[in-house]
Amino acid sequence: MTVDQIMQDAEHRMKHAVEVMVHDFGTYRTGRASPSVLERVHVDYYGTETPINQMATVSVPEPRQLLIVPYDKSMFQAIERAILKSDLGINPVNDGSGIRLTFPQMNEERRKELVKLVNQRAEQACIAIRNVRRDAIEHLKTAQKNKEITEDELKSLEAKVQKHTDKFIADAHDLQKKKDAELMEV
Repeated sequence: MTVDQIMQDAEHRMKHAVEVMVHDFGTYRTGRASPSVLERVHVDYYGTETPINQMATVSVPEPRQLLIVPYDKSMFQAIERAILKSDLGINPVNDGSGIRLTFPQMNEERRKELVKLVNQRAEQACIAIRNVRRDAIEHLKTAQKNKEITEDELKSLEAKVQKHTDKFIADAHDLQKKKDAELMEV
């Protein structure tokens, strides 16, 4: 790999770690209803584990309610079972035309649990970013050993990688703080 490729790859992988973290944050239930909380819920659809959003329309008719309308009406029972087995802690209500999920107001204890989960996920993202930094620096040192770059260039590029690392870790912590504030909002 060339030096430019090493730097681009490192930046891309760091950015991806933050994007995955943000996506995971969307699956944590806050006081508001969001279709993304159902992304981790899979239904046995004729022998295949299928996400709910691929077999039903998921809408938000009210701020704390989701409405799931399956494309195949015979899947009502399977969707209800999958929701009950999931870690959402919500009982589905089948009203004949769709399945309604009403999100109760979260208590303080549950909010604190979710904040801990968000903090753990943010730390995982930071670890991933640091691992990318380590890999990039190893590649740069290999390039220096192979006489592709000088020692001065190596130091300069290591500083650049560290700058990217600091930026993405700061982004991850900022996003974590925003999610924490959203979760603690009553």
